[in-house]
Amino acid sequence: MSLNGTALHDAPSSAIELPPLVRHALAAARAHGFENSCRPEQGLLISALAHGAATLIGESGTGCGVGLAWLASGAKPGVRLVSVERDPARAAVAAEVFADQPQVEVVTGDWSELYRRGPFDLLVLDGGGQGKGAEAPADPARLLAPGGTVTVDDFTPCADWPPLHEGRPDTARLHWLEHPALRATEVRLAADLSTVVGTLRG
Repeated sequence: MSLNGTALHDAPSSAIELPPLVRHALAAARAHGFENSCRPEQGLLISALAHGAATLIGESGTGCGVGLAWLASGAKPGVRLVSVERDPARAAVAAEVFADQPQVEVVTGDWSELYRRGPFDLLVLDGGGQGKGAEAPADPARLLAPGGTVTVDDFTPCADWPPLHEGRPDTARLHWLEHPALRATEVRLAADLSTVVGTLRG
């Protein structure tokens, strides 16, 4: 979830053709006053990554379903998607958005519910499991299928090493970039936005 991500889909700089399902999820987010959807730059990235998934995609932090709509729009036929949202009201909104998408399941609960649902070909950590703050990070070795990919969203690009957050080493970002189970890199999506993408080592 990104601050003002819902509104950024309408920004003049965002001349992106939105898939119909993404437009539907955005309308639901606006109607329910949810401003922190994934940004369009993130949507394009995860949609492209979803196209490479063979069977199962997971997501933490459904919100009102904008990121999940990007994932579902990019996924091949037959691929299942599971998204976990801790807020019951938002989960209900998202479930309504995907009511006619039988391959998509929205689960109400803590992000750790994903451990019971995997392993995933693609895992998008956008609302839990990132390791930011006091939260323990997700274990990619338990959550990813062989060769699976994880994305961890919403970092501010940093040219320094080690990367900093509020003047101190960014331990969450370092956790993913240096994780021994992953081949990981940081992808700059905008001047103020980057995402860590990692693939499970064989």
